[in-house]
Amino acid sequence: MNVHKKTKTPGPLTPTEAILESISDGVFTVDREWRITSFNRAAEKITKTSRSEAIGRFCSEVFRSSMCEIECALRRTLKNRKAIIGQSGYIIDAEGTRIPVSVSTAVLRDGQGQIIGGAETFRDLSEVEALRQELEGRFHIGDMSSRRGTHRSTNVGILS
Repeated sequence: MNVHKKTKTPGPLTPTEAILESISDGVFTVDREWRITSFNRAAEKITKTSRSEAIGRFCSEVFRSSMCEIECALRRTLKNRKAIIGQSGYIIDAEGTRIPVSVSTAVLRDGQGQIIGGAETFRDLSEVEALRQELEGRFHIGDMSSRRGTHRSTNVGILS
């Protein structure tokens, strides 16, 4: 898929659609059979899957997430009728890259209050994860040198 090719929703956008297309978090919705019914621009970018390729497919086929099947946040939300906020996990994008994400979910209801599916937002945490690893590396290097320094000064004190 060429993710650089822009895909647009047909026709003019409603205010809600304009908001969903403008935010940097991926957003998708599923019906009661777990088929994707909407997929915003950020979802396309993060998953490297076009909207036209995603809509109609099972969400587990598109996301190939560490949470699919066993710990699916959206499945829990629909079962318990309670939103989940900030659950961490991974997805596998269309190129096979493992992407760390934070997921939030909500029940999707029609005008009469009937559950018609679910909505999920997901945030790419790749940059946050890279910074965390960089800081961890610095801490370990700094920690080792400060231990070495402490060890030396302790030895000097013992020898005196």
